[in-house]
Amino acid sequence: MNLSFSPEEEAFRQEVRGFIARACTPEMRRAQEGEGRSKESYLAWHKTLYKQGWVAPQWPTQYGGTGWNVTQRYIFNEETARAEAPTTLPFGLSMVGPVIFTYGNEEQKKKYLPRILSGEDWWCQGYSEPGAGSDLANLRTRAVREGDHYIVNGQKTWTTLAQYADWIFCLVRTDPNVKPQEGISFLLIDMKTPGITVKPIIVLGGIHEVNEVFFDNVKVPVENRIGEENKGWTYAKFLLVNERSGIAGVARSKKAIERLREIAGAETVDGSPLIETDSFSRKIAQLEIDLAALEFTELRTLAAESKGQMAGPESSILKIKGTEVQQRITELTVEAIGYYGYPDVHSLGDNEYVGPDYANGEAGHYFNMRKASIYGGSNEIQHNIIAKAVLGL
Repeated sequence: MNLSFSPEEEAFRQEVRGFIARACTPEMRRAQEGEGRSKESYLAWHKTLYKQGWVAPQWPTQYGGTGWNVTQRYIFNEETARAEAPTTLPFGLSMVGPVIFTYGNEEQKKKYLPRILSGEDWWCQGYSEPGAGSDLANLRTRAVREGDHYIVNGQKTWTTLAQYADWIFCLVRTDPNVKPQEGISFLLIDMKTPGITVKPIIVLGGIHEVNEVFFDNVKVPVENRIGEENKGWTYAKFLLVNERSGIAGVARSKKAIERLREIAGAETVDGSPLIETDSFSRKIAQLEIDLAALEFTELRTLAAESKGQMAGPESSILKIKGTEVQQRITELTVEAIGYYGYPDVHSLGDNEYVGPDYANGEAGHYFNMRKASIYGGSNEIQHNIIAKAVLGL
């Protein structure tokens, strides 16, 4: 595998760096780090990329994509991570958008895709339910057809940033009398529809990031269904492959390890930098080895994609190892910080803190990253997928 970049690709890298330096303001970067962020702060970088025409690198050009090849997309992800630019939310751009342009009809494409690109519509994901998280096929939210509408009743949970959402894409059960995977449909639901209630779930770090969403006789037009009735499992699996591949987060993990090294260089043990101790340096070295292996796996997947091959069980491998690396980075960061890494131990109130600035918020980040091995299909489920698809077990 040739890992060198051509002069044209290096020129593209410089173009990306120049754009980020000009367009990504310190305020955008600070907003990414803050708690209780507003809808506007989440969308600021999205809208900046939209004006540049760079907001949807993976979309086909006819729907507003960049036309970049896989190497250019890889470079773009590397450079945004290196510059610590904000991430764009995946729910519209990486999840429901590809489902719509792959399986939706022309009217749906014209209605939804431009507003996803521009950031006019904020989407959230209605998959997980109480008792049907990783076992998604056992979902119980029902949609009963009455003429040209469905009547939806049920509950979704762990719905990220639903408090801001304009729309939710939902898996609903439309036929309870067949195999679980065969009776599911994929609906697009306006969050302003009467009967929808959003209740916050405050996570361990004290942040309102996820929610419960309740549906009480919610009336949804049949025209909001993607594809065929009872074929939603097909569209759901397509979406999850895209989600799992993106979860790997190689470029941002590389940047996080750089920061971990800086912290370990600043912290001391018996007067010497923590980074120089054998035990801690070995932990970082093993982490870097695992991340390098993950990066090569991602590059092989991208190389296959450039030849027209769809990601399969490789997306499960990327998801498992990517989230394990992310969790270990946060664990080692809190370990390096020591006492100041404990929750609230350095808070004096009124936003005053003792201890180093890099300790602020790290406990909350550590707690929040516990979810990484669960969302997108738990890592245990991904092991089962690999066992079946790769090993034939």
